Amino acid sequence: MTSPNIPGYLYGSDLLDPSPVSLEEFEKLKQSVMWSEEDAAHLRRAAQLLEPKIEEILDLWYGFVGSQPHLLAAFCGPDGLPNHQYLAAVRARFGQWIRDTCTRPYDQAWLAWQQEIGRRHHRQKKNRTDGVTAAETVPLRFLIALIYPIVATIRTFLTSDDLSEDQIDRMHAAWFKSVVMQVALWARAYAGPDDW
Repeated sequence: MTSPNIPGYLYGSDLLDPSPVSLEEFEKLKQSVMWSEEDAAHLRRAAQLLEPKIEEILDLWYGFVGSQPHLLAAFCGPDGLPNHQYLAAVRARFGQWIRDTCTRPYDQAWLAWQQEIGRRHHRQKKNRTDGVTAAETVPLRFLIALIYPIVATIRTFLTSDDLSEDQIDRMHAAWFKSVVMQVALWARAYAGPDDW
C-alpha cells in the first residue's frame, strides 16, 4: 500500500523514529483489548463502508469538536481564534487515519506512526508539523475522553442493508478495540517508560 500525498503524513517514512514499544509489549496490549485477526478482517470490511463516507464522518467529528471550546482550543492561536488552515491540514490526516485504522497491518511501521501521532498531540511535537502557533498540547484527559464520540458515532456509518446486526456489531467492536489501543499507544508520549 502506498502512502497518499498528504502534507505532514509520514506513515512508513524513514524520517520517523522507530517505536520504543516492543512487539512483545504490543502483543500484551492487543491481548488486553481482546484483539484478534478476526478484528482485522472486520476492519477491512468496515473500510469499504467508511471510505465513501469519510468527509461526512469528519464533518460530524469536526462539528462536535468545534462546538466544544475546550476541545477547539487545541486549534486556536494566541488570539483565541481557530486557525482554519491548521484545522484543514489535520482534517486531511484525520481522514487518512480512518483508512489506516481499517487497512494497515498493525506492524512496526504502524507502531512508529502511532508514536508520531502521540507526539504530535503532546508538546514534544504539537504544532511543528504544520508550523502553527496554537495550544502547546492536547491534554491527555481529552484524548481519552474522545474515545467515546469517535467510537459511538462511527456505528451509524457502518450500516448497510446487506449486513446483519451481528456483522455491524463485529465491525463496530473491532473499531472500538483499535481506537482504545491507539490512544493507549499515543499516551506513551505523556508518560515516562516506567509509567507507561
